[in-house]
Amino acid sequence: MRMYDIITHKRSGAELSDAEIDFFVSGFTSGTIPDYQAAALLMAVYFKGLNPHETAVLTDCMARSGDMADLSSIPGVKVDKHSTGGVGDKTSLIVGPIVASCGVKVAKMSGRGLGHTGGTVDKLESIPGLQTEIDRDHFFKIVNETGVAIIGQSGTIAPADKKLYALRDTTATVDNVSLIASSIMSKKLACGSDAILLDVKTGSGAFMKTLEQSVELAQAMVSIGLRNGKNTMALITDMDAPLGNAIGNALEIIEVVETLQGRGPKDLTDICVELAGNMLELARLPGDHQALAREAIASGKAYERLLAMVQAQGGDPGVLRDTSKLPKAAIHGDFTAPCSGCITHMNAEAFGIASLALGAGRATKEDEIDHSAGIILTRKPGDKVEKGEVIAKLYTSKQELLAEAGEILAAALTIGSAPPDQPKTVLAKVSENGVTYY
Repeated sequence: MRMYDIITHKRSGAELSDAEIDFFVSGFTSGTIPDYQAAALLMAVYFKGLNPHETAVLTDCMARSGDMADLSSIPGVKVDKHSTGGVGDKTSLIVGPIVASCGVKVAKMSGRGLGHTGGTVDKLESIPGLQTEIDRDHFFKIVNETGVAIIGQSGTIAPADKKLYALRDTTATVDNVSLIASSIMSKKLACGSDAILLDVKTGSGAFMKTLEQSVELAQAMVSIGLRNGKNTMALITDMDAPLGNAIGNALEIIEVVETLQGRGPKDLTDICVELAGNMLELARLPGDHQALAREAIASGKAYERLLAMVQAQGGDPGVLRDTSKLPKAAIHGDFTAPCSGCITHMNAEAFGIASLALGAGRATKEDEIDHSAGIILTRKPGDKVEKGEVIAKLYTSKQELLAEAGEILAAALTIGSAPPDQPKTVLAKVSENGVTYY
């Protein structure tokens, strides 16, 4: 078999065989296929596309290029959840404990943030002592004891994806649905859970800006999961404005605690209940799944499960009982309304970039994060404001960063005369039965 022939087949629009796809993935991962031939195939895929079977095979080969987690020593159904990324998206830290407190195991491997989206691992590391680099046996022990653990992804998970993504990033072949879907799902398949819930964000703060794009990606990922024997479902959720009120690592941990204590923002609470309910549905737990999720919050069971997980991972649960002990920013500033009226839009991506400018994120993977930095929103779309009224509180460790963040926010805010339509929490659901719009 020759790589030249595989490139020729796809360039002509032919369907690649399973053997050809496996030959490409294993050869590129091992280094026997050079970058220039891999780039040629990626460009052919970009223009000619992959059908659902090709996409599923590519994903499986990428997943098997490294370690495949075997969760069989953890009894019961294991359900994973993946978000395509957003601003203020701390849902994994809320949903995981909810689902675990209902008796369903969550053994989750998460990533770090890059660009305007925050990372679950970065948020967790705001908690003093908490470890996200945990060996397999300890990881399994925590899940068996507490029902939930959230750790960083191992470098040996889907190495083919890491190599392919770096090449796609430099050859203008990132934004192809099959390649995006296979990149995400290869890591999910390798993580070993029985069922997968996908939270596909749509709107200004998401990678997919329109509902149509988000549904297309969700369909591709659900197809991959189902074709690889995983019970898979996707929700399309709104990310046209920041989720919740907190943007930034320690600030979001505080909001996680408030939400699990029943005091969280309505938009965040509603989305977490929907996500948790659908994870319980995937686990085939009997009962009203959303009601079970809300009861887990109201009873305090989910909050107690978060404390147990944090302690088991070496963190100090005391800072979650008294969140004033979490990292605090030295410098505070206010972002105020430039005029009176009604907030009609907050560009979520720009709010994420402003938080990054304050030190809460990283522009490159080498950057260090200021866990205390970020933004607290005091007003959201639909709220009336008076000129000079505080819309957001800014937190940083460097005074000079406030001005830059303020300029970004000023361009991201739209104030009009009439309130916007109230956005839906969940816009659509994608499952083996097709697409349901809400």
